[in-house]
Amino acid sequence: MEANRMGHYYEEYKEGEIIKHQFSKTIFESDNNLFSLLTMNPHPVHTNADYASKNQHGQILVVGTLVFSLVVGFTVTDISGNAIANLGYENVEHLKPVFVGDTLYAETEILSCRESKSKPDRGIIYVETRGFNQKGEMVIRFRRNVLMKKEAYYE
Repeated sequence: MEANRMGHYYEEYKEGEIIKHQFSKTIFESDNNLFSLLTMNPHPVHTNADYASKNQHGQILVVGTLVFSLVVGFTVTDISGNAIANLGYENVEHLKPVFVGDTLYAETEILSCRESKSKPDRGIIYVETRGFNQKGEMVIRFRRNVLMKKEAYYE
Protein backbone atom coordinates (compact mmCIF):
# COMPACT_ATOMS: atom_id res chain seq x y z
CA MET A 1 0.00 0.00 0.00
CA GLU A 2 1.32 3.42 -0.95
CA ALA A 3 1.32 6.08 1.78
CA ASN A 4 -0.72 9.22 1.29
CA ARG A 5 1.25 11.95 -0.37
CA MET A 6 1.46 15.38 1.22
CA GLY A 7 0.40 17.82 -1.48
CA HIS A 8 0.84 17.92 -5.24
CA TYR A 9 2.99 19.66 -7.80
CA TYR A 10 1.91 22.66 -9.87
CA GLU A 11 1.46 20.58 -13.03
CA GLU A 12 -1.12 18.33 -11.38
CA TYR A 13 -3.71 21.08 -10.88
CA LYS A 14 -6.26 21.78 -13.61
CA GLU A 15 -8.48 24.84 -13.88
CA GLY A 16 -12.08 24.03 -13.02
CA GLU A 17 -11.18 20.96 -10.95
CA ILE A 18 -13.04 20.63 -7.64
CA ILE A 19 -11.30 18.72 -4.87
CA LYS A 20 -13.50 17.35 -2.09
CA HIS A 21 -11.20 17.17 0.93
CA GLN A 22 -11.16 13.96 2.93
CA PHE A 23 -10.84 15.56 6.37
CA SER A 24 -13.77 16.81 8.42
CA LYS A 25 -14.38 17.66 12.06
CA THR A 26 -17.18 18.01 14.54
CA ILE A 27 -16.57 21.09 16.67
CA PHE A 28 -16.77 20.36 20.36
CA GLU A 29 -17.23 22.85 23.18
CA SER A 30 -13.64 22.20 24.26
CA ASP A 31 -12.36 23.14 20.77
CA ASN A 32 -14.17 26.48 20.87
CA ASN A 33 -13.14 27.22 24.48
CA LEU A 34 -9.48 26.40 23.88
CA PHE A 35 -9.35 28.42 20.67
CA SER A 36 -10.99 31.38 22.45
CA LEU A 37 -8.36 31.18 25.20
CA LEU A 38 -5.39 30.67 22.85
CA THR A 39 -6.38 33.62 20.67
CA MET A 40 -7.36 35.82 23.64
CA ASN A 41 -10.88 36.29 22.32
CA PRO A 42 -12.92 37.05 25.46
CA HIS A 43 -16.28 37.73 23.79
CA PRO A 44 -18.97 36.00 25.87
CA VAL A 45 -20.97 34.96 22.79
CA HIS A 46 -18.24 32.31 22.33
CA THR A 47 -17.83 31.16 25.94
CA ASN A 48 -20.88 32.08 28.03
CA ALA A 49 -24.01 30.00 27.42
CA ASP A 50 -26.23 32.34 29.45
CA TYR A 51 -25.05 35.41 27.55
CA ALA A 52 -25.26 33.64 24.19
CA SER A 53 -28.81 32.41 24.92
CA LYS A 54 -29.97 36.03 25.18
CA ASN A 55 -28.43 37.09 21.87
CA GLN A 56 -29.10 36.67 18.14
CA HIS A 57 -28.48 32.94 17.75
CA GLY A 58 -29.62 31.80 21.19
CA GLN A 59 -26.59 29.58 21.69
CA ILE A 60 -22.80 29.69 21.78
CA LEU A 61 -21.33 30.78 18.47
CA VAL A 62 -18.07 29.14 17.32
CA VAL A 63 -15.24 31.65 16.82
CA GLY A 64 -15.07 32.54 13.11
CA THR A 65 -11.30 32.27 12.95
CA LEU A 66 -11.54 28.71 14.32
CA VAL A 67 -13.88 27.84 11.44
CA PHE A 68 -11.42 29.45 9.00
CA SER A 69 -8.43 27.65 10.55
CA LEU A 70 -10.10 24.25 10.44
CA VAL A 71 -11.21 24.60 6.83
CA VAL A 72 -7.72 25.74 5.79
CA GLY A 73 -6.33 22.74 7.66
CA PHE A 74 -8.62 20.35 5.79
CA THR A 75 -6.96 21.47 2.53
CA VAL A 76 -3.32 20.92 3.47
CA THR A 77 -2.84 17.41 2.06
CA ASP A 78 -4.48 18.35 -1.23
CA ILE A 79 -3.44 21.97 -1.75
CA SER A 80 -0.64 23.44 0.36
CA GLY A 81 1.17 20.34 1.63
CA ASN A 82 3.76 20.59 -1.14
CA ALA A 83 3.56 24.36 -1.56
CA ILE A 84 6.36 26.85 -1.17
CA ALA A 85 4.02 29.43 0.37
CA ASN A 86 0.46 30.64 0.70
CA LEU A 87 0.85 34.09 -0.87
CA GLY A 88 -2.30 35.62 0.50
CA TYR A 89 -5.90 35.02 1.47
CA GLU A 90 -8.74 37.17 0.19
CA ASN A 91 -12.50 37.51 0.31
CA VAL A 92 -12.95 35.53 3.52
CA GLU A 93 -16.72 35.35 3.89
CA HIS A 94 -18.49 33.91 6.93
CA LEU A 95 -21.81 32.98 5.33
CA LYS A 96 -23.67 31.23 8.15
CA PRO A 97 -23.08 30.81 11.87
CA VAL A 98 -21.35 27.70 13.16
CA PHE A 99 -22.33 26.20 16.50
CA VAL A 100 -20.86 23.67 18.92
CA GLY A 101 -21.81 20.23 17.58
CA ASP A 102 -21.65 21.24 13.92
CA THR A 103 -19.47 19.14 11.61
CA LEU A 104 -17.41 20.90 8.97
CA TYR A 105 -16.43 19.66 5.50
CA ALA A 106 -14.61 21.42 2.66
CA GLU A 107 -13.94 21.52 -1.06
CA THR A 108 -11.55 23.58 -3.16
CA GLU A 109 -12.00 24.70 -6.74
CA ILE A 110 -8.93 25.46 -8.87
CA LEU A 111 -9.79 28.83 -10.45
CA SER A 112 -6.57 29.39 -12.39
CA CYS A 113 -2.99 28.21 -12.81
CA ARG A 114 -0.12 30.37 -14.03
CA GLU A 115 3.61 30.06 -14.35
CA SER A 116 5.80 32.19 -12.11
CA LYS A 117 7.18 35.17 -14.02
CA SER A 118 10.43 35.26 -12.07
CA LYS A 119 11.23 31.63 -11.16
CA PRO A 120 10.92 28.73 -13.63
CA ASP A 121 10.74 26.11 -10.87
CA ARG A 122 7.32 27.19 -9.63
CA GLY A 123 3.79 28.19 -10.54
CA ILE A 124 0.85 29.84 -8.79
CA ILE A 125 -2.57 28.34 -8.35
CA TYR A 126 -5.53 30.54 -7.48
CA VAL A 127 -8.19 28.63 -5.55
CA GLU A 128 -11.51 29.07 -3.80
CA THR A 129 -12.19 26.94 -0.75
CA ARG A 130 -15.69 26.45 0.56
CA GLY A 131 -16.64 25.05 3.97
CA PHE A 132 -19.96 23.35 4.66
CA ASN A 133 -21.79 22.19 7.76
CA GLN A 134 -23.43 18.78 8.18
CA LYS A 135 -26.59 20.09 6.49
CA GLY A 136 -24.64 20.92 3.34
CA GLU A 137 -24.96 24.67 3.98
CA MET A 138 -21.97 26.75 2.94
CA VAL A 139 -20.67 28.46 6.10
CA ILE A 140 -17.41 29.96 4.85
CA ARG A 141 -15.75 30.78 1.55
CA PHE A 142 -12.35 32.28 0.76
CA ARG A 143 -9.77 32.55 -2.00
CA ARG A 144 -6.00 32.39 -2.00
CA ASN A 145 -2.94 32.25 -4.21
CA VAL A 146 -0.59 29.35 -3.52
CA LEU A 147 3.00 29.23 -4.78
CA MET A 148 3.63 25.65 -5.89
CA LYS A 149 6.71 23.61 -6.73
CA LYS A 150 7.06 22.19 -10.24
CA GLU A 151 7.74 18.48 -10.27
CA ALA A 152 10.68 18.53 -12.68
CA TYR A 153 12.68 20.73 -10.30
CA TYR A 154 11.84 18.99 -7.01
CA GLU A 155 11.60 15.24 -7.72
